[in-house]
Amino acid sequence: MSQARRLQRTIHAGCKQLGLDDDTRRALQLVATGKDSLAAMTETELQQVVQALRQRGFKPGVKPGAKGRYKPAPRADLRMIHALWGALGRAGKLQKPGRDGLNAFLRSRFERTWGAVPIDVDAMTDWTQISAVIDALKDWCRREGVPLK
Repeated sequence: MSQARRLQRTIHAGCKQLGLDDDTRRALQLVATGKDSLAAMTETELQQVVQALRQRGFKPGVKPGAKGRYKPAPRADLRMIHALWGALGRAGKLQKPGRDGLNAFLRSRFERTWGAVPIDVDAMTDWTQISAVIDALKDWCRREGVPLK
């Protein structure tokens, strides 16, 4: 397999890892290289696209479900919290993206109101608290102009 083909496969894997659709991938390629087609790119340009994906959080070689990654949240409402937090992170609106940042957000935003906050977001069971977190994250997304899917 040629080096160019390996880079193309890496780009597709990176887009899958970051949750980018084809239109978003092409827009990223256009910004990084001035070309929206992988087939029209040189190896150097393909490497520039891989670098752009790395800047957005792509970790080559990390497969979904690999050691060190968390399983999906057990409930749909908790997965919604993770999805909103991830959208804010991908938009660059968070100082500390990831699960640790989300748990820190819960503590700073809700600890005084609730009196106590679960140690991890996935341990939440009270639907009123979960709803309050979702509403707070949706409001944050709207203020920052982050699209809600």
